[in-house]
Amino acid sequence: MKLIELIEHMAARLDEAGVSFGHGTANAFDEAAWLTLWKLGLRLDMLDEHADDDVEAAGAEAVAALVEQRIATRKPAAYLTHEAWLQGVPFYVDERAIVPRSFIAELLADGSIDVWLGAHTRRVLDLCTGNGSLAVLAAMAWPDVTVDAADISADALEVARINVDRHELQQRITLLQSDGLAGVRGPYDLILCNPPYVNASSMATLPAEYRAEPELALAGGVDGMDFIRQLLRDAPARMSEDAVLVLEIGHEREHFERAFPALEVLWLETTAGHDQVLLVTREALAGA
Repeated sequence: MKLIELIEHMAARLDEAGVSFGHGTANAFDEAAWLTLWKLGLRLDMLDEHADDDVEAAGAEAVAALVEQRIATRKPAAYLTHEAWLQGVPFYVDERAIVPRSFIAELLADGSIDVWLGAHTRRVLDLCTGNGSLAVLAAMAWPDVTVDAADISADALEVARINVDRHELQQRITLLQSDGLAGVRGPYDLILCNPPYVNASSMATLPAEYRAEPELALAGGVDGMDFIRQLLRDAPARMSEDAVLVLEIGHEREHFERAFPALEVLWLETTAGHDQVLLVTREALAGA
């Protein structure tokens, strides 16, 4: 069987089983390609190069077994491969941390927020760091900054440690256990935050793949704004005079604007549109 044929068969199996996507892929073919290439020891960018290669029976059986595990457990593929990619950078992940997929990663890579930064930007906080991916990407994007990566979960910070060490950023990234901003040091020139923001109604209907992730990293209360309310109250005291906060809120813009009707924010464009990530200055927060 050719590699491309194996992937197509696996994609059909995933479709037939009705699994849900959204943890690095958006459809059955891409998910099948990821699992197949990973199981066969091929890089994820090597499909075109190897599409017509013959796959031995043992290899095809191993791929099929992995796909069946994906179906039976309903775990995100990243938990089965222990690897996720953001902006072409590989990260370790397991069930101790949410699968990294923040749209803030796009903004770090394309320089969208650089206009808000400057020579004063020296200290960065990645709050709710999870597996540490945004902290790592921030350190890579701005070689002159130091990054504090904070999370309430000691388990998640253990995963973040693996990634900080993997990318040899121990001298520039400090891991901190903190409930919100309570345990961080400040003042920061930039705060990045992809917090728990899923509202209670949406939490109740999440597919099994999302329920496999730590609920602590997802659930944001009745309207999804519980963590964010506290964050926006506490943030000015942890920010330098010209600092900005970049905040991801997923599909909760309506709830955000209802909760903070007078707060002046800038909505940032990502591949998901212009209502997933916002930027707010310390000045706006202090005056709200």
